[in-house]
Amino acid sequence: MTQTSKPASDWQDLLRMAGGSTLVIERVRLVERQMTVEGEFALPQLARLNLEDQIFVAAFVRAHGSIKEMEQVFGVSYPTIKARLNRIASQLEFVDTNPSPSRAEVLERLKNGEIDASQAIRALEALK
Repeated sequence: MTQTSKPASDWQDLLRMAGGSTLVIERVRLVERQMTVEGEFALPQLARLNLEDQIFVAAFVRAHGSIKEMEQVFGVSYPTIKARLNRIASQLEFVDTNPSPSRAEVLERLKNGEIDASQAIRALEALK
């Protein structure tokens, strides 16, 4: 079904139309470059949040993570802010910024003298 009456120019319009289903973007137009790219593109995690949660996250960033300031902005209590943050966080996948090294990486570090044998053994045992 193609809807041509009004282009969906807002992520929120797209999310509402999807009704909770997974959205895959198949065409992106780069206006300034007069270029169109086709493929499968997923919405970024934050764009998948509803509008109210996006506003909340933006306010939290503007408040530099200050829950006290968020209490004042939204006129709610600390537990309410924490509960909302926890609910939003549960919708987001987090990237491990410090992943465990692979077996090959540990052995390479040992070979290069970056770690000693006891450190290598501990690292290898942690992989099990």
